Amino acid sequence: MNRLVILAPNWLGDAVMALPAIADVRRASPDASITIAARSAIAPLFGLVPGIDDTIVLPRRVTLREVQRWRAVGDELAGQRFDTALLLPNSIHAALAAFRAGIPERWGYRAAGRGRLLTRGVRRPSGVHQVDYYRMLVHALGFPNGPIEPSVSVPAAAREAAARTLTQAGWDDRTPLVALAPGAAYGGAKRWPPSSFAELAGALAADDVRGVMVGSAADSATGEEVLAALAGRLGTAPLINLIGRTDLAMLAGVLSHCRALVTNDSGAMHLGAAVGVSVTAVFGPTNEIATGPLGEAHRVLLHPVWCRPCMLRECPIDHRCMRGIGVDTVLAAARRTL
Repeated sequence: MNRLVILAPNWLGDAVMALPAIADVRRASPDASITIAARSAIAPLFGLVPGIDDTIVLPRRVTLREVQRWRAVGDELAGQRFDTALLLPNSIHAALAAFRAGIPERWGYRAAGRGRLLTRGVRRPSGVHQVDYYRMLVHALGFPNGPIEPSVSVPAAAREAAARTLTQAGWDDRTPLVALAPGAAYGGAKRWPPSSFAELAGALAADDVRGVMVGSAADSATGEEVLAALAGRLGTAPLINLIGRTDLAMLAGVLSHCRALVTNDSGAMHLGAAVGVSVTAVFGPTNEIATGPLGEAHRVLLHPVWCRPCMLRECPIDHRCMRGIGVDTVLAAARRTL
């Protein structure tokens, strides 16, 4: 293996959870050239990861209905003279891209009927944390496993840019900051109520702690709900709102200035843990055993009801798994590092 391309997962949280496996490959192959192929929303993450030689931005995934475009699948990888492709996504599309690009060695889990497109297929495990899911793949391929907790390196430029943005938004460079990530992809069931985030922000402000809301542009509506609920209680909004205003490097820089992060099960949760900030994660419909943040610095909060984890996008009843997690409980967990 001289020139390896690793096809990255398509979601930020999954991509962060794949970092220990990628580090295992890098550590065992110090002389190999390693390129990451990732979707445009995920690719900037790998600028924060030591040991990556290059990044290729992939276009959006081609669907089965767009059969006429399948001839173009793999064009981004062709001509790069890769001798090996490590496929972290389980999709047939990832395997087809590597196959159509003419990459001789194609490694990954046997999934989605793609076994014939792989030269080394590994049987998928079940019931393991997603970090271990990726680590078990590379271990089965012959790469010894190392540290389990994902980590990224925040460049000084990203920290400085984040500090300027926070200062322009009203931070005095002294008041402790707590990041709040009220959004979450994959549906509203994963979101702790905006009114609860608002109450938490007010309680933190009473402790002379400044809240900083973070998230992607898709989380903007949720952020506005938090601000509206907070204004209704206090007549003011002691929050810095950076939702939709940061790229991944800037988000990592913002998180590096925070004492803690309070979040739903989201990509921001995994990035915060990888940056090294203490995470308080509120889990409801999703399975903390499979996707919770790893490490003793973090806390996962649950309300044990019979219907969780249901893994549904939207709650068909009363969202009791999330509404049952009290603000006082979350505040106490967030105060650990203040």
